[in-house]
Amino acid sequence: MPIHAISFDLWDTLIVDDSDEIERAARGLLPKKQARVELFRLAMQADWPELGAGQLGEVWAQVSAEFRHQWKVQHRTPDAAWRVDRALDLLHKPRPAGFEALVAGLQEMELDPMPMAVPGIAAALDILAGRYRLGIASDAILSPGRSLREILRAHGLLQYFSAFAFSDEIGASKPAPPMFAHLSQAFALPLSSMVHIGDREENDVAGPLALGMSAVLFTAVVDRGSAGTRAQAVCISADQLPSIIATL
Repeated sequence: MPIHAISFDLWDTLIVDDSDEIERAARGLLPKKQARVELFRLAMQADWPELGAGQLGEVWAQVSAEFRHQWKVQHRTPDAAWRVDRALDLLHKPRPAGFEALVAGLQEMELDPMPMAVPGIAAALDILAGRYRLGIASDAILSPGRSLREILRAHGLLQYFSAFAFSDEIGASKPAPPMFAHLSQAFALPLSSMVHIGDREENDVAGPLALGMSAVLFTAVVDRGSAGTRAQAVCISADQLPSIIATL
């Protein structure tokens, strides 16, 4: 069946993951992983100064491990509020006065500074949007769908997409079928007429192929195993995308 719609992964396909760390370092900011623990520590100690930094760091690490299990095994991505609430459960504490500010800080950290767009992706999308319906299927880890839209908007990319499946909004994460089914329904197109583009074999290749979609492994930012991919094509730079899709 001819291709009528394309779904894109976001991280390392449209936006370069962790590219904001360069600007963070230039500003003298902590790396995001450490900054999140620091935000959590400050919020907790504001209400309970007796809680030690070591204890709080261990609790946050445990919550992060529990999140990863839900993400990788149960294919869902609980939001930042869930993480804080789970940490409070482990500490046997109620929500602190700074709960909302803490959650917002975790969710919005990647908005300033922002990560960079993949080189050449805007020009490729400009061509593809004239030929196909475009959507995004992306897992949301701490930055929710609304923050990811802001990053896309800032780079002039949001305009090209008409449907979105962010895991915090869908209630499932890739490669779970609801992520791709949501886009199929939004486009009113069968999955067999869609191709997904992304950088991870399990999420962005095996998941779509199992649903009858086509798949392109995107390696322009990082190659996570193209030698053994089952994808119909491998794309090593964004400017190749229009010609690759045309051949499917």
